[in-house]
Amino acid sequence: MTRAAVLPLVNFALFQAGWFSCVLGAAHGLPWVGPLVVVAIVLLHLSLAESPMLETRLLGCALILGLFFESLLSATGSLHYASGNLVRGIAPFWILAMWVLFATTLNVSLAWLKQNLLLASGLGALFGPLSYLAGAQLGGVEFIHRTAAPAFLAIGWALIMPFLVWLARHFDGMHSGSRAVAVPTRLGERSR
Repeated sequence: MTRAAVLPLVNFALFQAGWFSCVLGAAHGLPWVGPLVVVAIVLLHLSLAESPMLETRLLGCALILGLFFESLLSATGSLHYASGNLVRGIAPFWILAMWVLFATTLNVSLAWLKQNLLLASGLGALFGPLSYLAGAQLGGVEFIHRTAAPAFLAIGWALIMPFLVWLARHFDGMHSGSRAVAVPTRLGERSR
């Protein structure tokens, strides 16, 4: 198998490992375990990137978006996180690590979504809440409003997912060499 065929599979497997590390660590009072695993995965991810700086921008945007969205969920009392809350009403650090972890999939195992933002929205509306429900089953998060929280998550992820995919189009550090932009070197001349 080629690197191009193996990388999405490895990326998906590492995402799953990081996801479970974050959720189970938080559920068992060890919220720092998951972020340590995520740091290792992110370092590996960036070492494989053609442009680590572009990929880092994507991960940073996901972190900021996650901080806003998860803090909104926490501050409104929609969800209660098992552990890792350093400041009341602000998202716990392990869930923010999960946002960065998820962003590592956008240009690799989920790169196919960049072709269809409407599909990204639909899948976000479906799988966003399901991910939180799975986290709740494992004890990492608790739904305070059992009907309103999943609906809010579905709406939120229907908007977040296409935005993240759009960001991934612009900050694609995994395939930057194949999409090099022509830049002027002298007046009237372009190079690749």
